Amino acid sequence: MKTIQIDHQNGLTVEHLGLIAKKEATLTLSRDHNFQTLIQKGADYLKNELHNEGYIYGVTTGYGDNVTRSVPLEYVYDLPKHLMRFHGCGMGTFLTPEQTRCVLAVRLASLCKGFSGVNFELLTRLEQLLTLDILPMIPSEGSVGASGDLTPLSYIAAVLYGERTVWHKDQIRPSIDVLNEYNITPYTLQPKEALAIMNGTAVMTAIVAEAYLRAEYLVELSSRLTALTCIVLEGNPVHFDAVLFSAKPHKGQENVASLIRADLINVPDHFPTHRLQDRYSTRCAPHVIGVLADFLPKFKEIIETEINSACDNPLIDLTGDVPRILSGGHFYGGHIAFVADSLKNLVANIADLLDRQLATLVDPKMNHGLPANISGSTGPQAVINHGLKAVQIAASSWTAEALKNTMPASVFSRSTESHNQDKVSMGTIAARDSIRVLELTEQVCAAQMIATLQAIRIRLDSGNITKNNLTKNTLHYIEAIHDIIPYITDDQPLDDTLRTLVELIKLRKFPLYGAK
Repeated sequence: MKTIQIDHQNGLTVEHLGLIAKKEATLTLSRDHNFQTLIQKGADYLKNELHNEGYIYGVTTGYGDNVTRSVPLEYVYDLPKHLMRFHGCGMGTFLTPEQTRCVLAVRLASLCKGFSGVNFELLTRLEQLLTLDILPMIPSEGSVGASGDLTPLSYIAAVLYGERTVWHKDQIRPSIDVLNEYNITPYTLQPKEALAIMNGTAVMTAIVAEAYLRAEYLVELSSRLTALTCIVLEGNPVHFDAVLFSAKPHKGQENVASLIRADLINVPDHFPTHRLQDRYSTRCAPHVIGVLADFLPKFKEIIETEINSACDNPLIDLTGDVPRILSGGHFYGGHIAFVADSLKNLVANIADLLDRQLATLVDPKMNHGLPANISGSTGPQAVINHGLKAVQIAASSWTAEALKNTMPASVFSRSTESHNQDKVSMGTIAARDSIRVLELTEQVCAAQMIATLQAIRIRLDSGNITKNNLTKNTLHYIEAIHDIIPYITDDQPLDDTLRTLVELIKLRKFPLYGAK
């Protein structure tokens, strides 16, 4: 298993999070003396300020709009527990174990920057949760994305105290029971430490990192499905010509065209058989998929910057001769909200593209000689069999829901918390939306996988094409899905097949063009 070590200079990538999520890598803290000293220096400075009766937001004051309340020193050490407890109001489904591992990793990477004024022991406690796979049960709803993901992240702080519940070894259990099982003493959060854990963007960032990886895979999967659609429709491969795309050289768009072109290199010389110009859902596929491909690098840059940033408030500046306490708004999830809102728009457009391709394949008025609904039934019983008619209807439903969810969440800022948080990012809602749009689009992909394989089988059986017209990579992909997807003659339920395909798409298991 791969080991990923982080400190104030070495952070995490989106790919690291993908490995951590699937337990294919372990995350460890550097034990370098300089790193430990940097982290501890911030905590020691706060402690010294307390002894000097300093005025520090969230340490000797109330939170948010209660900043005007002065907290007596005898209550300072109780304040973190109160912050954790009154935020215990999350609702909705819980984050998946994979998402929770990423949340822990992102929060740890942020605290490693050395601006948060926490003890090094706190970092080791978070590392311990990841190492032992003790995962706080984090509700997905309750964050407006500024001041960060306060309510969801309170569930991490609570588990350190030995409160609330965790997911461990496929069971939901009281956190104190699991800590006791490992002889772990509950950790008492020090002044500023609950704020340091909770006042950040780790939940929305972790979710969007997952969305990014799934969207990256969709670029290649939708390119492969477009190529297969072009083959079974006996379409025009010139639509993806290299010179044509050099005339409009968006790099991602060019790359998508090159992927499709590579899959079409062996098509019969007489293609296109029916139309000089194919319908837009095939001909313009690089112009749809390519937009996502072109923006993914920028999305990755933004996500990784957020992962490896100090996102809480206030921050401790230890760079000069005299430490300073800096109050700001780095908990605001505006960048992540924009990525999530943009990502779901681009992904939903791919769902729409593939839905239109599927609609063409099942329609005998447009599918160039394929049977109606791509049914494999022949003989007298063909009249009572319906092939993929309902699958196309379902795919249209999933597409409509995906498109509905493209409304940007970030434009729905709501003034909250006595108008202290009077402008908020809604980044966590946007992140959750992006996952839902991906789920729906992956369902459309699964439907189109069934449809294109069914059509390929029919074309091979009829002699319209031979296996020599399919590339080695395409045949490898077909072999991978051949035993999962039945050849559809008599009508049969396909929900189990769809669920299997969707899960394997989510895990990025099908061989494409080198996608991980």
